[in-house]
Amino acid sequence: MTESRVPRRRRFLVCEPRHFAVQYAINPWMSTGRPVDVIRALDQWQALVDTYRAHGHTVDTVAPVPGLPDMVFAANCAVVVEGRVFGSLFHAPERRPESVPFEAWFKTEGFEVQHPESVCEGEGDLVPAGRWILAGTGFRTTRAAHREVQEFFGVPVISLTLVDPYFYHLDTALFVLDDGTAADGGNGGNIAYYPGAFSPGSREVLERLYPDAVIATREDALAFGLNSVSDGRHVFIAPEARGLAERLGGLGYVPVPVDLSEFHKAGGGIKCCTQEIRETRS
Repeated sequence: MTESRVPRRRRFLVCEPRHFAVQYAINPWMSTGRPVDVIRALDQWQALVDTYRAHGHTVDTVAPVPGLPDMVFAANCAVVVEGRVFGSLFHAPERRPESVPFEAWFKTEGFEVQHPESVCEGEGDLVPAGRWILAGTGFRTTRAAHREVQEFFGVPVISLTLVDPYFYHLDTALFVLDDGTAADGGNGGNIAYYPGAFSPGSREVLERLYPDAVIATREDALAFGLNSVSDGRHVFIAPEARGLAERLGGLGYVPVPVDLSEFHKAGGGIKCCTQEIRETRS
């Protein structure tokens, strides 16, 4: 008998892929010789937005800016915890201008925004998980940024080292299934992850923190199955990650396939396109 899962309504920030293209190569997925079908990308993105709203979630949008083809990957713009925003300072010079419109949007909405001093790529490498934040490093976000995040939020930050360039951001190798706010008094809840993306010491840390974690295969990870979004019950997941979806279904989660394959050409998927706005709970 599977457990009963309870969804929690979320607030998401997204950016329309009106200017989406692969104009440079900053990860192994990207090739400037591989054309992007912008119409298909727009349709897939709209399907994701519609799916979120159909499941009761709030979706806000920030206007895309010409010349910023990766702005659609809203997760990289910041991390938001209890209504406070820690912005981004991208590793790649091509992406650094993206911080400006996102930080402006947050400020207009009345949020406090802290701009990082060290390279930091938002929820790409910073994953809030109950009482702590899981933080990736190795390819993009630096350990110095992890320290900045801990000082800003006053939340313990657990550094994890990524070692496989195909999983250059933490959100390509791991996602939170349930943050544990109801199930275990606000501890780390549970996650799904691919062990091969991490250094041996980081794998041991994850094993200690999450002994019941859902372990993904490399095949499902390469299908962007771990670039998923969970509301605690529904898991918005790449349809190609069939094995992972089947395991999640057996644990009482409800997989909701959403095809964002056009964005795979730039190394992104569902989570990359989704920034979660975590506001203070009553």
